[in-house]
Amino acid sequence: MTTFPSVPPTLEDVARVAGVSRATVSRVVNSVRNVDPKLRETVERAIADTGYVPNRAARSLVSRHTGGIALVVSEPERHVDAEAFTGGVFGDPFFGRVVEGVVAHLRPHGRHPLLMLVDSEEERAKLVAKLRQEQVSGVLLISLAPDRDPLPLVLTEAGVPTALFARPARPAPVCYVDVAHQDGARLAADRLVSRGCRRVATIAGPGGTPAGHDRLAGFRDAMARHGHAYVAVAEGDFTQHGGELAMERLLATEPELDGVFVANDLMAYGALSVLAEAGRRVPDDIAVIGFDDSRVALSCRPRLTTIRQPVEAMGAAMARMVLDRMANPALRAESVIFDPDLVIRDSA
Repeated sequence: MTTFPSVPPTLEDVARVAGVSRATVSRVVNSVRNVDPKLRETVERAIADTGYVPNRAARSLVSRHTGGIALVVSEPERHVDAEAFTGGVFGDPFFGRVVEGVVAHLRPHGRHPLLMLVDSEEERAKLVAKLRQEQVSGVLLISLAPDRDPLPLVLTEAGVPTALFARPARPAPVCYVDVAHQDGARLAADRLVSRGCRRVATIAGPGGTPAGHDRLAGFRDAMARHGHAYVAVAEGDFTQHGGELAMERLLATEPELDGVFVANDLMAYGALSVLAEAGRRVPDDIAVIGFDDSRVALSCRPRLTTIRQPVEAMGAAMARMVLDRMANPALRAESVIFDPDLVIRDSA
């Protein structure tokens, strides 16, 4: 297989490998019919060898056709079986809200997203193949481990119109939407302090994620401004089970807790179940605040006070960014940061 430098391969690179003219490669890429079958096969082999991705904007001018839009949920490495990964995605109400926002924006444009769950090198290769074949011309990416995920860089280098849900862990010229996590955490801190909580802790999200890092930093900063020099922390993984384990650790080390900020609603759901088993009344003995305002917040008993991020509007913004760049690839990368709100219910 012929290798090329990190810059994307061009039509000239394909022509050189195939031993044909650039015009012949262009005819194959644009599906012109009067190309000798053997020449076409040679060119297609060279396209596969070089990793060439056709320029979607230029080709659409010839074919009057653009590919679809993929909603990709990405996990860099498969740590569990495929069924568990799929169940985790569809079992989390957060993803349903993203899809709702994406579909609401794309439907009036006559488009429907292709859902792809990518959790291995093999699945990433399938996505790249769809890009090469122009079955996919734009990507809406939700990365479960942004600090380890190679997809944002792969898509950026390939020139694919892409929008990420959440700020990339490593700076990259790619569109993204996010919520002001630190502002949301400060709202939670202010609410706990206003209730008179004196022994406050937090169940943080994974430190390798921008959301986990920013929510913890914002909460610590706000509590320090209220005079609390120390806040106990137990890290979770944004799952219900992770919230249960983290709450158990906090109760073991900080038995006098009277307030806890939990970095997402699913973990807060798990924390509430542990507190109930321990005989701790919420909010009388301990106040609990989550983050997201997902449907889980209404399923909790007591109903969860939480920080709302407008996930549906964020999904719609992602879809708009990708459509804009499919129509005009020259547009610069764009970010949109949404403001959070405190939603007061029964738990705090």
